Amino acid sequence: MPRKRRVYVPEVPYHIVQRGNNREACFYCEDDYQLYLELLKDYSDRYDVRVHAYVLMTNHIHFLVTPTHADSASRMMQALGSRYGFFMNKIHKRSGTVWEGRHKSSAVDEQAYLLKCYRYIELNPVRAKMVVSPEEYRWSSYGVNAWGDQSDCLEPHPEYVNLGGDKAKRCFAYRELFRYQLEKDDLHSIRQAAHYSHPLGDTRFVKQIERLSGKAAGYAKRGRPRKIE
Repeated sequence: MPRKRRVYVPEVPYHIVQRGNNREACFYCEDDYQLYLELLKDYSDRYDVRVHAYVLMTNHIHFLVTPTHADSASRMMQALGSRYGFFMNKIHKRSGTVWEGRHKSSAVDEQAYLLKCYRYIELNPVRAKMVVSPEEYRWSSYGVNAWGDQSDCLEPHPEYVNLGGDKAKRCFAYRELFRYQLEKDDLHSIRQAAHYSHPLGDTRFVKQIERLSGKAAGYAKRGRPRKIE
């Protein structure tokens, strides 16, 4: 199967996933998590990427972001991964790559899946049975989105802002979303889209991404790529 071409459309939200090499740990101690978030802040600002949600797991990361330019997210992830890997090798006296190849990303249909992706990302530690509730996990954006904690890194997506007329109302409405588990079909769709870097949405949304990017956005097939009309 040919290598999947990276497709980024400006001002469209994306779910990004990157895993540690050989599924090994990419964070060893609290200082590592803190360093990564500081670098995320620096490079998201530098490359004009709006970060809406994140979770840093022991051996992988999830982001929900909106790139301002077609190359914003790719440049941010390349710089972030490289710089963090440099510090990891230096601090922990290790060698080799920290990450398992390129990051994966899927465009997200705002109306159908955006808030579900927020929940999917911030519930990762609960699904992994690391904590009982998402507020117990320090290295995610749940405290910011659900309780209004301060963050220099995050910028709320308009769909999140629409949850309420002020900060307190938005946080309350957001917490209410977590009273319900994600449907199995939604979990499957989010995972499949991320794994194959396929748009997360219906056929209409996939065709929209194809039209805006000028590239086939479905699952890669052998042979010459089809022309997008």
